Amino acid sequence: MNSVINLEKVNKSLGNREILKGISFAVEPGDIFGYLGPNGAGKTTTIRVILGLFKPDSGKASILGEDVSRDEARAKVGFVLEADGLYDNLTGYENLDYYCQIYGVSQAQAKERIEEMLRLVGLSDRASDRVAAYSKGMRQKLALARAMVHEPELLILDEPTAGIDPSGQMEVRQIIRNLAQRGKTIFLSSHNLDEVQRLCNRIALIDKGEIKLYGELEKLRKEMGRREVVIETGVTTTEQAEVLDGVLVELKALPYVKSCRREARKLYLNLDGRADVSEVVAMLSQKGVGVEEVRKGEITLEEIYAKAVKGGEQ
Repeated sequence: MNSVINLEKVNKSLGNREILKGISFAVEPGDIFGYLGPNGAGKTTTIRVILGLFKPDSGKASILGEDVSRDEARAKVGFVLEADGLYDNLTGYENLDYYCQIYGVSQAQAKERIEEMLRLVGLSDRASDRVAAYSKGMRQKLALARAMVHEPELLILDEPTAGIDPSGQMEVRQIIRNLAQRGKTIFLSSHNLDEVQRLCNRIALIDKGEIKLYGELEKLRKEMGRREVVIETGVTTTEQAEVLDGVLVELKALPYVKSCRREARKLYLNLDGRADVSEVVAMLSQKGVGVEEVRKGEITLEEIYAKAVKGGEQ
């Protein structure tokens, strides 16, 4: 099966500024694909290329095997951008009906589709209200319904929870999950790293017009993860804490311990490939420090982002 989105060595300049520098990635069927990067990295330009609004200077961009410039390709896409594209003087129902007409949904199907989408986003009871009276969260939910009204195969969402209160963010995230369960492929551009980590199975990270990182999120976390071990001790008294501080000094001197720190009763050790955690546990035991739990630490998306974009040493 073709990739839903496929970019191959896409270059794009605006004026004298090179925005995209040979970027390549693919979004596969069923993905919730996170597209990350700092402001000015090229995310918006990428979206405009995918939507056929910008023509690449070189390289290829396709949707389901078709060039993005073809109407047949764009008809398979629904999108929610920073400007939600809603009409304030129309009701929620009328907005969706208008977009049904734009997308060529037959009158016989339109009513059923509109009512289904309003139920999906939880706005059935506000369908007859003018959009001017909607909150930011309601507008975003209606924009999602509008993007889905013609039953596209691909959804492109640009910061869908920006400016929404926490309750609204949770509602929008659940709608995105529901859409994915309906078999939709979702391309999600976001600054919210926690949101991407919660929702996305694959990501690409762009910085200064170049793809710095790309692949399955869990695989990237394993590949980039530190060999960090968290040891929870049984330290309860001041005397035991002093002993633990002394052990900390000895641990830092070991050749396979890259870094070590203590937070209350817990030790956090960053180990290299030669490490044997049992040796560390034995050392603690010899010093009279009880060990209650040993577990591996996991790298977060925030740490991955820092490594890829900021070059942060985690």
